[in-house]
Amino acid sequence: MGEKITRQAGRNRSKSPVHGSVGTLSPKNGDLAVSLRTLEPEADLQVQKAYLDQLFQSAPEGIAILDPNYHVTHVNAEFTRMFGYTQEEARGRKLGQIIVPAGLDAEIDFIHGAITKGQKISLESKRMRKDGAVVDVSIVGMPVKARGGHVAVYAIFRDISERKQAEALQSALYRIAKITSSAGDLQDFYAAIHGIVGELMYARNFYIALYDTDSKLLSFPYFVDEVDPMPAPKPLGKGLTEYVLRAGEPLLATPEVFDHLVRQGKAECIGAPSLDWLGVPLKTGDTAIGVLVVQSYSENVRFGAKEKEILTFVSQHLATAIEHKRHEQALRGSEARYRSLVQSAVYGIYRSTLEGRFLDVNPALISMLGYNGAAELLALDPEKDLYVRGEDRLHLRQEYEQHGQLDNIEVKWRRKDGRAITVRLSGRAVNQESEEEVLEIIAEDVTERRILEDQLRQAQKMEAVGRLAGGVAHDFNNLLMVISGYTYVLLNQLGAGDPRRKKAEAIQEATERAAALTRQLLAFGRKQVLELKVIDLNGVVADISKLLRPLIGEDVEVAIACDPKLGRTKADPGQVEQVIMNLAVNARDAMPGGGKLIIETRNVDLDGHYQRAHATVKPGRYVMLAVSDTGCGMDADTQSRIFEPFFTTKEKGKGTGLGLSTVYGIVKQSGGYIFAYSEPGRGTSFKIYFPRVEEPASADSVPVRRARIGFRGSESVLLVEDEESVRELIAEALKAQGYNVLMAGNGQEALALAAPANCRIELMITDVVMPGMSGRELATRMLQSRPGLRVLFLSGYTEDAIVHHGVLDPGTAFLQKPLSLDALACKVREVLDS
Repeated sequence: MGEKITRQAGRNRSKSPVHGSVGTLSPKNGDLAVSLRTLEPEADLQVQKAYLDQLFQSAPEGIAILDPNYHVTHVNAEFTRMFGYTQEEARGRKLGQIIVPAGLDAEIDFIHGAITKGQKISLESKRMRKDGAVVDVSIVGMPVKARGGHVAVYAIFRDISERKQAEALQSALYRIAKITSSAGDLQDFYAAIHGIVGELMYARNFYIALYDTDSKLLSFPYFVDEVDPMPAPKPLGKGLTEYVLRAGEPLLATPEVFDHLVRQGKAECIGAPSLDWLGVPLKTGDTAIGVLVVQSYSENVRFGAKEKEILTFVSQHLATAIEHKRHEQALRGSEARYRSLVQSAVYGIYRSTLEGRFLDVNPALISMLGYNGAAELLALDPEKDLYVRGEDRLHLRQEYEQHGQLDNIEVKWRRKDGRAITVRLSGRAVNQESEEEVLEIIAEDVTERRILEDQLRQAQKMEAVGRLAGGVAHDFNNLLMVISGYTYVLLNQLGAGDPRRKKAEAIQEATERAAALTRQLLAFGRKQVLELKVIDLNGVVADISKLLRPLIGEDVEVAIACDPKLGRTKADPGQVEQVIMNLAVNARDAMPGGGKLIIETRNVDLDGHYQRAHATVKPGRYVMLAVSDTGCGMDADTQSRIFEPFFTTKEKGKGTGLGLSTVYGIVKQSGGYIFAYSEPGRGTSFKIYFPRVEEPASADSVPVRRARIGFRGSESVLLVEDEESVRELIAEALKAQGYNVLMAGNGQEALALAAPANCRIELMITDVVMPGMSGRELATRMLQSRPGLRVLFLSGYTEDAIVHHGVLDPGTAFLQKPLSLDALACKVREVLDS
């Protein structure tokens, strides 16, 4: 039998081995077999047997010789070393009963079937040592044949545990690299690592500890243990984990090793005590970033050098993978935060080519341009679909090429609905893998801001012009009053047939026109005196509409649309009539061929959204007065100037340019707002908003037109006026009406005249603005000594102490210059009789 086995081994060596050299005798043993064959004719049978026994016992593979029933007859020394069974322990026992682990019945049946057929088998499998340990082996088996059939079976075993371990480690490294790139998050990654380590060694109790140098905390992102719960992040202490982290070297802490470390003060017990604790540092370069740990609580599972070597080997690659994964997750988190920031930004953010073609856009930009989704924007042709002005796109490119970035460049874009918007762009180039340069740009819609800025500039301009106009009008008033007054005196002195009367009447007519102009200037400059009352705007519209029809002509249709539930407002009814009249005349002039004039009223609530488009408006409840026409309309440039004094589009001599300026001043002084809406060829609409009040309308909310009636008297009047010409004129007029007049040029003179107790004064007429003592102060001091004194204030300029924001104080008697002598006589009589 030994000879046949040797020859068979020699023949097998001459063929290509199965699985490398596994399962074959070495070439040296094959040479011995050849030598023995040459000795056969001469050698003694005992010599052959001795050589074969020596070859059998010294073979590097474990060999077992079995009888046809698979009982062991011989085993060699390597078999004993490999499996722990001696010749005596193994002889007579079935091989499958002593070294085959449970669960391999199908494999044994396959082997027996092949041997029975006389076939050679070669495979890799697992076999069990006497101590229960499982060994990876390669197996070669073949029957030994004789004339009567096979008389024996030999089985050759080679320990391939180291190769299998190397292959397993290599596979583990490959899988670690794979899951590093494929795991969705760190928890999935750590769990996969746990599974890989568990295939290489016992790892039921497994955890990963990582140290954060910024927070100086040791955390346990992955912790699986049959006894202890997951610890919370903590500062470094004296646990075994911290010991390995500080030392930077692997540690197998058996109970003896742990006790030694405790006695040295280098460690302390944290958590449940384990039987074996094995930890290896996770290092990147020379720096330990954490610790990889397995531990056992059972006597049946002990760790040794093999497990330490496996865990160390895995940790060397795992540390790099963890660091990569942490950076990758941090990057993903950063990208997610950036993406969230971009997606939720109120400003439009996009990437584009230098030509302006969108590559990526955020929701704010989609909304800004009025599209339904990003795909629509990405498909736009910038030149045709986006830029209102082609030069804007070229300017952007030139700005970038010159400065390397875009800084607050304003362009005009076109929305999906065709509306143009003003957009401010800032951005720079971003690094791209492609050769084409890509710009990353922030886009801010500044359309409303530019409109509001224009409105503010317009308001400031109107305010400045108003101050100038009001100041000029004030100075003219005193001059006009003297001219008008003495012209009135002249007319009274000149008879109807006097040739000079016609010239005096021309002077009077010119003076009245000049006075009308100054009143309009004062109205624009908000320097008029308004007698505010709670009014029903519908009543004012109904009253004035009767006067409009003959004024605007038969070829213009007048439509009135008043809200029957219209609220009340506080305004001067006479001035509101003036507003409607001026707007109606303007509308008539815009419709030379006829058309339609619409006057309507309505309750409106102006909210914050409306305020964003009209910066000066305060949100609240208003009554709206709208005057619209179907005339020629206006372009944007004309609209920007319509409220300026003396601006007109009419032919020379057909307009003063003060009609809309007067409207603007009256509305603003009444606390309201006026806006014009117009397009060339589409007519114009003026919308006026007066603040709504809840008070009932005053009984005299509609102006009553009375004929002028002069009144005479005989009372004593103290006249205080610093302008001598005005003072002389008024005094002469009052004396002509029968009054006794005392004159003073300032407040001190007036007090001196009134000082004597026997000085009778029923009425004091005083200018408001005088050098030294004002009219208001003079009146206060006079009333202290003369409580029953009547006071009438005069002024050509209403921004005085007597008038609050152009509104008369209750009970105040006031006449605005220039005034007619008839009006003066009426007012004096009215005040004395009140």
